[in-house]
Amino acid sequence: MLIADPEESTTTTAPVHYLDAISLGKIVQIREQLLKAQATGMRVFRFESGDPSFSVATPVLDAVDAAARAGKTHYIPNNGIPQLRDALAAKVRNRNHLAGVTSDDIFVTNGAMHALFVTFGALLVPGDEVIVPDPMWTEVVENIRMAGGVPVGVELSAADDFEYRTDRIEAAITPRTRAIFINTPHNPTGAVLSVERLKEIVELARANNLWIVSDEAYEDVLYDPWTHVSIGSLAGDYADRVISIFSFSKSHAMSGLRVGYIITRSPLMHGRIPKLLRCSINGVNSLAQWAALAAVNGPEDHLQAMRSEYAIRRDIMLGALSGIPGVRAFAARGAFYAWVELDESAYERLGVPDAAALSDRLAASGIGSAPGDAFGETCAGAIRFAFSCDTAMVREGSVLLRAALSEGIA
Repeated sequence: MLIADPEESTTTTAPVHYLDAISLGKIVQIREQLLKAQATGMRVFRFESGDPSFSVATPVLDAVDAAARAGKTHYIPNNGIPQLRDALAAKVRNRNHLAGVTSDDIFVTNGAMHALFVTFGALLVPGDEVIVPDPMWTEVVENIRMAGGVPVGVELSAADDFEYRTDRIEAAITPRTRAIFINTPHNPTGAVLSVERLKEIVELARANNLWIVSDEAYEDVLYDPWTHVSIGSLAGDYADRVISIFSFSKSHAMSGLRVGYIITRSPLMHGRIPKLLRCSINGVNSLAQWAALAAVNGPEDHLQAMRSEYAIRRDIMLGALSGIPGVRAFAARGAFYAWVELDESAYERLGVPDAAALSDRLAASGIGSAPGDAFGETCAGAIRFAFSCDTAMVREGSVLLRAALSEGIA
């Protein structure tokens, strides 16, 4: 691919560096704006960021200290320490029902984002297409692009409760399609795919000889009566073509420790993934891996406590967003986001042209958000608010958010 280089004359062209086509990320830019304002003493409400407010469990922190004092601070096996890989294999067999998974199928990564980078880098060749939901977390499509792939968006609709419809997925398949990407619970809408829909996607992939890449970072953030099912558990003899990605960031509030993992039984991926791990990170931070081992082997009481608190926050924010003319919020079934669609009457009333301008104005007043166009091409009129920050901040900020969307921002 060639583009005109603005620093060259108009009669020459220069190869474009692939990073020049990758965005820095609107959410990151808004976060930086809010943090800068906070440093000046301004009260800010962190509704832009999906970072759990909960503290890491004490046994996990103790494991970091114990590992450090025991001198476990040196190079570790490329794919992850054996104890953690054994524990993760047991976890996904017992909890996610991924039959037959062994420690050889586990690859520890520097968070789920790095898992996406490694997965697409190992799977795709330039020009391969990956079908993704639209809207979708920005970094998914950016990692596809960095691997030379082409993301192909399939529109999600509020009329379908943001279900990933298989007829639309099928319509997007071309001879260049390599994989179908799924994310459930879904960021940014909070939709959760049903077992029936997951089975349909497996059969569609099978019929077209496609891979399935499943991002399950929010597997433990759910609201009654919704449950999470790993698509790999439904794949049967097609399981070798399913790549599952998990994270400790959401379930264990370990976002800063950066531990994720890839599950794949494919011999092809077994040969490729270790090369990318070696050349990109040469092993995940050793202390973080011992922390992850303590988390996966420890009690899970905190999961229900977190879910209960997230449900309170969700209801506070949904209550604040209800009854505002031209504003429609989807009641999240999982994850910790309020996906809000605004019609033209709302933008006209607020005196802004679109969600991007509204997000900028909210940020200037200390209220974080993420505009819809950060997540895809079909959702520019929507905006996402995270309720992963602490309950007091959600409660106070939701009052100001309601006022801003009802009366406008001075």
